[in-house]
Amino acid sequence: MIDYLIEPAQVHAHRYAVTLKLPRTEGPVRLSLPVWIPGSYLVREFARHLMNLQATQGKTPCRILQEDKTTWLVDAPGRGAITVRYEVYANDTSVRAAFLDARRGFFNGTSVFLCVERQAQGPHRVRITGLPKGWGVATALKPGQVDAHGQGWYEAANYDELVDHPVELGKFWRGQFKARGIPHELVVTGAADDADLDRLMADTQRLCEAQIAFWHGRRKPAFDRYVFLLNMVEDGYGGLEHRESTALICSRRDIPRRGQEPAPSEAYTTLLGLISHEYFHTWNVKRLKPSEFAPYDYTRENYTRMLWFFEGFTSYYDDQFLLRTQRIDAAHYLRLLTKPLNQVLATPGRQVQSVAQASFDAWTRYYRPDENTANATVSYYTKGSLVALALDLSLRLGPARADGRQPSLDGVMLRLWALQRPITEDDVVTALTDEASAPPQHAADWRTQLNDWVHGTDDLPLQALLTEFGVQWTSRKGPVAQQLGVRVQEASGSLKAQAVMHGSAAEAAGISAGDELIALDNWRLRRTDDLTQWRRPERSQSLLICRDQQLQTLTLAATKASDWGQVVALSLASAPTASAELRRKAWLDR
Repeated sequence: MIDYLIEPAQVHAHRYAVTLKLPRTEGPVRLSLPVWIPGSYLVREFARHLMNLQATQGKTPCRILQEDKTTWLVDAPGRGAITVRYEVYANDTSVRAAFLDARRGFFNGTSVFLCVERQAQGPHRVRITGLPKGWGVATALKPGQVDAHGQGWYEAANYDELVDHPVELGKFWRGQFKARGIPHELVVTGAADDADLDRLMADTQRLCEAQIAFWHGRRKPAFDRYVFLLNMVEDGYGGLEHRESTALICSRRDIPRRGQEPAPSEAYTTLLGLISHEYFHTWNVKRLKPSEFAPYDYTRENYTRMLWFFEGFTSYYDDQFLLRTQRIDAAHYLRLLTKPLNQVLATPGRQVQSVAQASFDAWTRYYRPDENTANATVSYYTKGSLVALALDLSLRLGPARADGRQPSLDGVMLRLWALQRPITEDDVVTALTDEASAPPQHAADWRTQLNDWVHGTDDLPLQALLTEFGVQWTSRKGPVAQQLGVRVQEASGSLKAQAVMHGSAAEAAGISAGDELIALDNWRLRRTDDLTQWRRPERSQSLLICRDQQLQTLTLAATKASDWGQVVALSLASAPTASAELRRKAWLDR
């Protein structure tokens, strides 16, 4: 048994004290700390926050040799158990690492628990103790012996299970509900006094019940308990999935106040979409996972070309379940669909890099965006969700199956789930082929179709597909900055270029990321609205910029109407054909 003791020892210094005890094994003991956390595909170097590493065997100090940036060799020649002590600096407010101050604590196991190599598959325990007065513990880890506040022992079958259960410490609100007979908890930290958490919990319950029914029908899921850990802050958004819990962060203003009108705000709908997304990951990526993640290798990047499926398809279904649980209506759902659609259309990198390659390059590109990111890559979240949309609509356009059921992406997902093993892209092709009654109209077979959409860089035929479902596609000119191909930021009464799109009028004029845009035809630019007021696309104009504290005058050429700066809107067609209306009803009326 591998035992850990973790204490919030120095809250003002943001330091956890960790004690690791392990039985004696033959030869030196190798310890390592993960360099990444599953679900967030970036080498984050958690070991940089590990300090004061010491080891003893009984009362005898052990020699420790550091082998690389994240691995240590403990030389203990005796026969007794080994005790390892160290500290972890924790001041990361995200959901991916560890945090500690006088108000709250939070940690993921990948940030704080050294792995004992060659013993990672055996049982592990962790004791959480030494909490400040009034603090409690919230986690989906299986409790062993704990007190009323949650202090005490927790158990895990192996190291993977140990580090896949984040822990919240502090004073928090806790609500409980059951979804299809499974106990769920909603743990909220930092909420305003009048936040309507009961409403949030009721909406979360509906989403959970719908998703369990989607994956299991009337059967119970493979987990016995689930915990949502939500940290509310002044400004923040994000989530990270785990096998029986999720860590979330949102802004306090995202939650409706008690007594507020029933219509949800866009921010609240976005939060529900995040909850839906992370909960869907309980199946799609935590249990139904790419073959490259079986097992995880915590010491290095774990490459896969399938994040378009595991993140992109999850992004498609998160809003689908808002629709299926009546949290939004069909018109609202179509408005949500326009967000990833317009994001992809505004990304020149979609014509440079396939979504499969973007998945593979996540480790160097997605979490390290710069001024050239939009020109060099495409998001596997957004384009992946559009691939899911295109596949779902293509399946629904085909003839009914012999059993009378209309093919859909739902059927594909359930076929993959039934495999009960890690999957490959070939498995997706097989599931599409088995689910459909015939190949798609625009491809010889589903392998060709998937290859074109996932490994190619052409735009997806979404306009034609959506028309078949009674959805009207309308294009209009976007904001002037988008028409010029420049992303700008307002800051302290000035306008700065953040990124310049390849092939755009802004690039042709010589605008560079970091330039301050000062004046257009001698008219001062302070806000993006000023660009709208003074831009005259039918003629060339002088643009005064400042770069590296030097003034320069550039020329913005006249521009013709083109695809640049186009914004798409989706709406329910007022007079669809009878067949389109039937298809739309089957797709959107849940």
